[in-house]
Amino acid sequence: MTTWPILSVTTFLPVVGALIVYLSRGDDEAARRNSRWIALWTTLITFAVSVILVMRFDPNSADFQFVEKANWLATGITYHMGVDGISLPFVILTTALMPFCIIASWKVTSRVREYMMAFLILETLMVGTFAALDLVLFYLFFEGGLIPMFLIIGVWGGPRRVYASFKFFLYTLLGSVLMLLAIMALYWNGNTTDIPTLMHTAVPRSLQTWAWLAFFASFAVKMPMWPVHTWLPDAHVEAPTAGSVVLAAILLKMGGYGFLRFSLPMFPLASHDFAPLIFTLSTIAIIYTSLVALMQEDMKKLIAYSSVAHMGFVTMGIFAGTMQGVAGGVFQMISHGIVSGALFLCVGIVYDRLHTREIAAYGGLVNRMPLYAMTFMVFTMANVGLPGTSGFVGEFMTLLGTFKVSIPTAFFATFGVILSAGYALWLYRKVVFGALVKPSLMSMKDLTLRECVTLFPMIALTILFGVYPKPVLDMSAASVQQLVNNYNTAVTAVKAAALLQ
Repeated sequence: MTTWPILSVTTFLPVVGALIVYLSRGDDEAARRNSRWIALWTTLITFAVSVILVMRFDPNSADFQFVEKANWLATGITYHMGVDGISLPFVILTTALMPFCIIASWKVTSRVREYMMAFLILETLMVGTFAALDLVLFYLFFEGGLIPMFLIIGVWGGPRRVYASFKFFLYTLLGSVLMLLAIMALYWNGNTTDIPTLMHTAVPRSLQTWAWLAFFASFAVKMPMWPVHTWLPDAHVEAPTAGSVVLAAILLKMGGYGFLRFSLPMFPLASHDFAPLIFTLSTIAIIYTSLVALMQEDMKKLIAYSSVAHMGFVTMGIFAGTMQGVAGGVFQMISHGIVSGALFLCVGIVYDRLHTREIAAYGGLVNRMPLYAMTFMVFTMANVGLPGTSGFVGEFMTLLGTFKVSIPTAFFATFGVILSAGYALWLYRKVVFGALVKPSLMSMKDLTLRECVTLFPMIALTILFGVYPKPVLDMSAASVQQLVNNYNTAVTAVKAAALLQ
């Protein structure tokens, strides 16, 4: 077992990098260059350290590993960190994507030091959210991520950045206030904020219902689920490219992770009771937002609405409470993190060249940018859920898991697969094919080396996990199995008690 605090190092290393960026001095151009390189090396070293977590992780154990615990506040609130098979994939997703975000931001010229510091601090808060094993610590990390993201959208965003950043902040904060009340209620009930302890602490039926609703308010906004999804398209459109990547790939996953870490294990009876509500909202999200995506004229908005639809598959799979559904939900979130992040990078590449995201402004890019056309095609196919890409595995497993519980839900959700093919292929045809007649497109250059470095590893992962999903599924299998078993045991016990009465 590791003797040094590897999880804390992984979590707080980016803050050290942010401090070095802050202290770096020099003339304007030298300072900007130093900030970029310090941020890049910090994220690369953080990723390298997180790889050690994977190498030393025991996938056969459902227990929390790399556990660190220290006294923090006098009331029993502790600094408690650890990962299991559900949280480790999200930690790795975060640390792996951050170097790509820094490389994609290489051309940012305004307030570069502050920009890089915001991203590094955001990385610490995101990793901390997935690794925290104390409710108060989790809440601090979970909410803390709002601040750097608010600044990233509000300072470096598009023309309506202030509106988008305030909408993002207020939506997510409103839901989180209710979660804070639920955390206090859980503390009064169990006299602890320790997450592993609370997972095995009996919660009264009435408290389960109210606490589930309070946590749901926060996680549903973060996912985001229909109808509290309206902040997402605005935030995506106004955010800088790297901001959109982090938002789609990691911040959205915090909601799904919250359902897996809190709603299902701590409130199994309430989760079972509210499952029909989740199925209804998920199905509406999948079909409605797919139809809305078909009507979009902005590339980023289209991909943002597709993210809401794909998260519908995740919530549907998680609350099915079956092995395939929950495992499929975890896999779908990891897959979507890679694919949606790459799609936003693809949009950012053409935006850098033409400074517009209007779909109508493009056409015939295959003639000028064949390498870009090929890259964009791979991620479009993965977004559709084509077999052989990671997008297929997650969607198929969630549908399979849901089919065992609710055939109508699975039936209607399947229409989302057809609709996703409609909007994704329409976008691809409009942008890549057609006649190259617009004068502004004649001088478009193909992918640069920097852009290839950001996109090609994602292509490899998208195809690898599509053909061979075993690494992700094996990592989470034991933890998912334990979660599903505990959930089913709790639900079966209540049903048996009801029959005896």
